[in-house]
Amino acid sequence: MTDADPDTVAAFLWGAATSAHQVEGGNVNSDWWDFEHDPRTAALEPSGDGIDHYHRYAEDFALLRSLGHNAHRLSVEWARIEPAPGEFSRAALAHYRRVLTALAATGMTAFVTLHHFTLPRWFAARGGWLAPDAVDVFARYCSRVATELGDLMPFVCTINEPQMVALHGYLEGYHPPGVTNPTLWKRAGRRLLAAHHAAVHAVRAASPRSRVGLTVNLPLLAPARDDAACHALHRLMRHEIVDLYLDGLAGPDGGDWLGVQYYRKQWVDPASPTYFADPPDGFTRTQMGWAVFPDGLRQVLHRAARTGLPLYVTENGIATEDDTERIDYLRAHVAALARARAEGVDVRGYLHWSAFDNFEWSEGYRPKFGLIAIGEDFRRIPKPSAYAFAEIARHDGAGLI
Repeated sequence: MTDADPDTVAAFLWGAATSAHQVEGGNVNSDWWDFEHDPRTAALEPSGDGIDHYHRYAEDFALLRSLGHNAHRLSVEWARIEPAPGEFSRAALAHYRRVLTALAATGMTAFVTLHHFTLPRWFAARGGWLAPDAVDVFARYCSRVATELGDLMPFVCTINEPQMVALHGYLEGYHPPGVTNPTLWKRAGRRLLAAHHAAVHAVRAASPRSRVGLTVNLPLLAPARDDAACHALHRLMRHEIVDLYLDGLAGPDGGDWLGVQYYRKQWVDPASPTYFADPPDGFTRTQMGWAVFPDGLRQVLHRAARTGLPLYVTENGIATEDDTERIDYLRAHVAALARARAEGVDVRGYLHWSAFDNFEWSEGYRPKFGLIAIGEDFRRIPKPSAYAFAEIARHDGAGLI
């Protein structure tokens, strides 16, 4: 039995999520640090100190546990762990052992992501995911982390949102490497799926007790108009963003579980330079401009269930300054999850995005996704939504789950 045994988790998991680059601060050896400091890119501001979670992780975990969470999703930072090719930092691995030990001490179940958008600078410079040996190099990193930390990683996510890594980085260009090339977009997506398969094998070999899976962003896609061009593009985007990855999980290297990440309904439009149209009138829009559509979570959970894997909602949330709006969003989406479960979908947890207001990639610090605000001197300030979430968790979905 490991220190963090996946076979002893609660019947249903409630928690929130973070990622290392967005909260730790000072991730200077990553491709994202370069991207956000380059005035030619889409990044609005640098991440800087993040919310100083690198030093405050223990108090952050204690706060989340006090708010009724029994699980927490976080990531370890590849750029810190492997600062040069094949050179693994003993200090970074020791730091993450302290982090995961502190998390385990709270009694919360850990979901540990190995790659959450950021790459080591050296990996990006040699071609990133399109380098000939990218899959093997990633698998080597995953093997080392699982060997060193696997006893503290009951759930392991190989790659966060591989289809968004490909879409944002290689087609839309507002994430690294900032490319807008349809051919490279498709190639990168398939390479990321191959990397997941290799990582599953690497983690299982190094840490057999860890349950390894993938997290995918599943927007509810729809054609913007009822015409042949819209329907054709809708089919293409649904294949490249949804079906390629879900169908690719078949077989022994697909994984042990699947994380579903849902935020919005999204309309596909060939007349748009981004392939996506603004939401129609009548939909509530978030700070990100995204359309709120709670039943979409139920619908994408049904699609994900066709993989045959146990499901966890590993991200779901709203960017808003209006915390009442966040509470309404949270309750509506938990209710949609409950309907999916009542309809036979095997969903075993809900992890809100995000635990804290934090750095939101190219959008900087403007979007507010957190249950907990960050005040002066990094003071943590739980919002009313944090207490609303605590009540939902303590009452196991307020009777909905």
